[in-house]
Amino acid sequence: MDENHPGFDTLAIHAGQEPDPFTGAVTVPIYQTSTYKQDGVGGLRGGYEYSRSANPTRTALEGALAALEGGGRGLAFASGLAAEDTLLRAVCAPGDHVVLPGDAYGGTFRLVARVLSRWGLEYTAVPLGDLDAVRAALRPSTRVVWCETPTNPLLGIADIAGLAGLAHEHGALLVVDNTFASPALQQPLALGADVVVHSTTKYLGGHSDVVGGALVIGADADLAQQLAFHQNAMGAVAGPFDAWLVLRGLKTLGVRMRQHCANAERIVAFLVDHPAVDQVLYPGLPSHDGHAVAARQMRGFGGMVSFTVRGGEEAALKICELTQVFTLGESLGGVESLIEHPARMTHASAAGSPLEVAPNLVRLSVGIEDADDLVTDLAQALA
Repeated sequence: MDENHPGFDTLAIHAGQEPDPFTGAVTVPIYQTSTYKQDGVGGLRGGYEYSRSANPTRTALEGALAALEGGGRGLAFASGLAAEDTLLRAVCAPGDHVVLPGDAYGGTFRLVARVLSRWGLEYTAVPLGDLDAVRAALRPSTRVVWCETPTNPLLGIADIAGLAGLAHEHGALLVVDNTFASPALQQPLALGADVVVHSTTKYLGGHSDVVGGALVIGADADLAQQLAFHQNAMGAVAGPFDAWLVLRGLKTLGVRMRQHCANAERIVAFLVDHPAVDQVLYPGLPSHDGHAVAARQMRGFGGMVSFTVRGGEEAALKICELTQVFTLGESLGGVESLIEHPARMTHASAAGSPLEVAPNLVRLSVGIEDADDLVTDLAQALA
């Protein structure tokens, strides 16, 4: 280990998580408190006065997240959408414009199209893999280029460095939702992004037992301070127990992501040759449109796999009902494998919009079970 540049797994276990100075506890305590004794008026111990503003368990998580993403500051929220809402309200004003992915996560699209649009925020959805289309969508009022890579649920890939160049030329921020990849596989700030967004519910927590979100800001201290102010002012912060659960998940993030990737590759190899499968969407496939970019900016292709089936929506729904190891459910990124029908589940809010997904699409969140069991389960469902 280079003591000045520790490896990812070392950071995940130690960054922001020094042993407790009072007891020596190696796990960060859960500071389940709302308020703190002051040593005289304004005499704060370690800067803590009220847990909406700061809590030691949340501080530890925010430090760990910043270290893993290579950022200057991390901020933890009650959910991924709470993080997104805080960011967009902090950096945008009524009349401003945002560029969205053409296949954005349904919750992000709903937030922008049905909540923030009523506040006056304008948006354009374009395929982010096409830099010319992004360039054409940019306006003088564009404040944010919102990137997901890989996207949810079509596993599209965007060139982060290319998007950063376009955004910065037009005075906009590049925000990258890194939920699908996690910092174990991709670090957008190193490629020019200004802010990274996470649903910590997913791979960072990793055990399907917590809901949370995060922002990690790069080197822009003024932007970090602006977002921290809005985090406190808007109040959708992570509670101490939730922060502790995500901290616990981070410790095994690297080893879990390696197994997620290995299992996903096994499943993709099975699906591409199956007669009931029409198309497999996975950036690790050389035939994927974004494969070259993904290979350049990622350290692995992730645990998310989508595919379309012959037989239409009815066949897709039947497959989702028949799996036994894959659990039918929304969300993703946990140790257990999940299967879902995006058109009727996670992306139902995009129906009738340009972001509507195909009715024969199935999305898999590949867990870390025995890969042979996962392949066998899919085989019987597809049969």
